[in-house]
Amino acid sequence: MTLFREIPFAMIQFPLYEYGKRTWSEYQGSEVNPLQAAACGSLSGAIAGGLTTPLDVLKTRLMLGVDQNGQHYHGVRDVLSRLLATEGPMALLNGVQPRVFWISIGGFVFFGAYEFSKSVVKPILG
Repeated sequence: MTLFREIPFAMIQFPLYEYGKRTWSEYQGSEVNPLQAAACGSLSGAIAGGLTTPLDVLKTRLMLGVDQNGQHYHGVRDVLSRLLATEGPMALLNGVQPRVFWISIGGFVFFGAYEFSKSVVKPILG
């Protein structure tokens, strides 16, 4: 079930990250530094997190196993249909703000550390 959310997330985040780095590099006429790459990672993570929030809501509800009335869910379609019927479509965006906030911080740290590590190892390995 986690792959249900993670694959679309990665398919959005990584291309946006690379696009951001390439665009920034072209704009400044040189490669981005680790801090700039971290900013690209933060923004790409925020966008991907926001766009995949509905999948995260469905995954979380399915993992909980029951709705607000204690009725067991029977798959993703059941979660989606009950959620839409009882709470409306905006419920698919529950938690979007904290999700975007934490994923943007995580993207900054992860991609910043990754690019910093590359900048340290590259001169050593040639």
